[in-house]
Amino acid sequence: MGVTRKGCCHCGAVQFSVEFPDERLVPSRCNCSICAMKGAAMVYVPVDAVTVTKGEDALSCYRFNTMAASHHFCSNCGIHVMHQARSDQDKFAINASTLEGVRPYEDFPEVPVFNGQRHVDDFGGERTQAGWLRFEATPDKVWPKGVI
Repeated sequence: MGVTRKGCCHCGAVQFSVEFPDERLVPSRCNCSICAMKGAAMVYVPVDAVTVTKGEDALSCYRFNTMAASHHFCSNCGIHVMHQARSDQDKFAINASTLEGVRPYEDFPEVPVFNGQRHVDDFGGERTQAGWLRFEATPDKVWPKGVI
């Protein structure tokens, strides 16, 4: 039995629901040029598991290079909400941070990073892992003024 989760962009103009197979979210990241810049942990679902409930007209789409992947973001606040990857056209990768109740650092302290610089479609279907992204919580640290 599936679990429905709601999601939205930062300003709330784009809202959606996602049907996940169960409670567990399995995030991943990628080191390709666009994913490295957006820095989001993504969770994959079948395309038909996603329903935009508000603001479809506020969604913009960005495509580049092969034009196969479609990256959807809110045209108002700029938050990347989901994309269809070049290698997985039958799935949406949902930005886990846009899902209600998800705390990406606390919920996903260790996330695999896949090697999008060596794209699976360009290397005979072989998907490789580039590394891990880890978050270690620390007590609040006071930084000297002007450092950051």
